[in-house]
Order: sequence, then C-alpha cells, then structure tokens
Amino acid sequence: MSDRLPGGEVPPVRRRLSADDRRRQLVGIGLAKIVEKPIQDLSLDDIAAEAGISRGLLFHYFPTKTDFYLACIAAAGRRMLRTTAPDPDLPGEAQVEEITRLMVEQIERRRDFYLALVHGHAVADPRASEVMDSVRDGSTDRVVLALGVPGSQRDVVRAWWAYTEDRALTWSAVPTGERPVSLEGLVAECVAALHALLRISP
Repeated sequence: MSDRLPGGEVPPVRRRLSADDRRRQLVGIGLAKIVEKPIQDLSLDDIAAEAGISRGLLFHYFPTKTDFYLACIAAAGRRMLRTTAPDPDLPGEAQVEEITRLMVEQIERRRDFYLALVHGHAVADPRASEVMDSVRDGSTDRVVLALGVPGSQRDVVRAWWAYTEDRALTWSAVPTGERPVSLEGLVAECVAALHALLRISP
C-alpha cells in the first residue's frame, strides 16, 4: 500500500517532540502571532492546530491560558534584549547610542505590544510586569557597563530608560512623515538627557 497522498505527494513525517521542544514550539508560534494581534486575542485553538496537537494537549504543557501568555511575553522580553544588544567592540559612548537606537526601533516596530506591556494590559497578572522589569534591568546594565557608571547612579540610568521608552512611544505614534524629529535626532536627544541626568545626580 502506497504512503503517497493523492497527486503523488509524500505526507510529512510527524516527529515526536520532547516536552521542552514542544513548549518552545508553542511559544514560538505564539510569538509569531503577537506580531499580528494583541496577545490577549490569541486563539489557543489556532495555536494548537498550527502545532499539530489538540487544545487539550496544549494545556498539558501550559496549565492555563495565562501561563501560556506569560511564557510568550517572557520570550518576547528575551528576544527584545537580544535584538537591542550593542556591538561589544564599539566604544562605550557608541554602544549607548546603538542600544538607544535599537530600542527605539524595537518599540516602533512592536508599539502596541510594548504599550500593553508598559501599562500592564497584555495579561492581567502581576508576573507580566516582571518581563518589563527584566528588559529595563538588562538595558540598564548594558549602559552602566558601557559608560562605567558607578553603582550609586544605576537607578538614574534605569529611570532614564523609562523616559526613553515614553519618548519612543510618543514619537512612534506620529505618522512617519509628520514626526517633529528624525530617529537620529530622537536618539541624540535621549542620550544627551542621560548625560545631563548623570551630571546632576550625586
């Protein structure tokens, strides 16, 4: 008996995934869909179907819908830190400029998702805010390391990131041709604000 489908196509070989690989697969599907719609609107039926499993099996890997959403949000936070990492071979000042530009670009591309994270609308669970905290902490540590900022001023750098995020969210809400400042101009203003804050802080 032939294993070929009508038309001569060979059916795909179904591979049994380990539990970790299956979780990664499901989160990867969720991450791809976050680009298209708010995370709270994701259909778990669609996620399971794309993974080739039942909705019930999805809940074997993630006990609740919130657990799945939080896993997707955490993965998005890790990806955000990866995509905003500076070139370590650049001088410190250039690294800070690059981190800032990459973060502004990231916020512009994923503005709705980022806005939901900042204001806690993505998932009604306090653990969601931990993702935003981890992104800010990671970005803060990069700036502190690049500029050699003393530990006593770390909180200043972290607060500056909140300012930069707000500037980027406001800037990206304006249509491209109507923005009062270019990307390069915005980055320069934010970096200048950082140095001003560091100068006046003890």
